[in-house]
Amino acid sequence: MSLTNIFDVAGSGMNAQSVRLNTTASNIANAESASSSTGDVYRGRHPVFQTQMLNEMNGGINSPQGQSVGVEVTGIIESDAPLQRRYEPDHPLSDEEGYVFYPNVNVVEEMTNMISASRAFQINVEMMNSAKQMVQRVLTLGQ
Repeated sequence: MSLTNIFDVAGSGMNAQSVRLNTTASNIANAESASSSTGDVYRGRHPVFQTQMLNEMNGGINSPQGQSVGVEVTGIIESDAPLQRRYEPDHPLSDEEGYVFYPNVNVVEEMTNMISASRAFQINVEMMNSAKQMVQRVLTLGQ
């Protein structure tokens, strides 16, 4: 892996954590949205990541350009956790039995995810800054 691949790894990591932050923010925003049926209730969403690696050939020589390295977001899945069913007969969206359905979003878990994603994004930024400083120092060696 060359020094320039560090920028690809950090950039893909920043992109992945940005998607994670956006889905977490969406989950928190919809955490208390009520519905009268299970089909209409918002369900928590979570991104799915997959690592991408360069294929090493001939004793450590990197594979041809064009192959990606880092993290890829392969999709966003809905949580299959059970929905929250609350007895609120006075709620305008309650069903005939008096129950209202709320999303399967735990705000405490989502805040933890948000903090984790924000720290991971921050670490990727620091990694890019460190690589940039190393490249600048290497360029000043020839002066």
